[in-house]
Amino acid sequence: MYENISALISLLPFSWAQYAFMQNALLAVLAVVPLFSLLGAMVVNNQMAFFSDTLGHSALTGIAIGVIAGVQNPTWSMLIFAVFIAMVVTFIKERTGSSADTIIGAVSATAVALGIVILSKGGGFARYSRYLVGDLLSITPQEVSALGLVLLAVLVLWYIIFNQLLLLSINPSLAGSRGFKVKLVEACFAISLALVVTFTIQWIGILIINALLVLPAAAARNIAAGMRSYHLWAFLITAVCGVSGLILSYYWDTATGATIVLLAALCYIFTLMIRQPGR
Repeated sequence: MYENISALISLLPFSWAQYAFMQNALLAVLAVVPLFSLLGAMVVNNQMAFFSDTLGHSALTGIAIGVIAGVQNPTWSMLIFAVFIAMVVTFIKERTGSSADTIIGAVSATAVALGIVILSKGGGFARYSRYLVGDLLSITPQEVSALGLVLLAVLVLWYIIFNQLLLLSINPSLAGSRGFKVKLVEACFAISLALVVTFTIQWIGILIINALLVLPAAAARNIAAGMRSYHLWAFLITAVCGVSGLILSYYWDTATGATIVLLAALCYIFTLMIRQPGR
């Protein structure tokens, strides 16, 4: 199936479509678009932008743990540590009653500092700098297939918990009174966000992954008339910025993830200028 899709892409009348690395990157973007638009919409709706940023920054410590454990591929250590951070933030928030931004700020600062200290020991930090900016053009067919499986898993989860998650974002007390398992839904969302952010960070980059989650959804919120149009606009903006940013980065010879984020930022500024007052 992968070969058939790649063959179809190669039929496009563009020079970039003839290269295997651009075909892989385009398929990756098409898989990331629904992932980031769904998660990003809920991140913005639940005011969790700071939380998703923490998950991205915690990847440094995940890499460091992998280095200590002697793991060749730090992806698994990043995934495990990101889920751990998500659970720690949720647990502390429930037990202490402190404001979310204070808890997230404290956990984020600690995780980042720990990761930098471990990775910089002996001057070895430069080896992991590629995780800071990402490299979408390096993605392999096997990784694209894995990304497709992640997308499928998130879509199934969304089908199960979307209504509960939506009500929870609007009125947590009402969600609890309806018999919804609030803590379980919150945990499922936090874990899914942690897994997606950490899994894609090697191609998008620690420094900009949160922007790619938040900016398209924030732009969509500026012009959406309801929840359905909100998700639709988030999907369209993410898709247009993703595909356009990939192609522009090829011609401009720039970092793909950063180019996509800049386009998303322009979309946000534009929608901010045209949105109706009070929205």
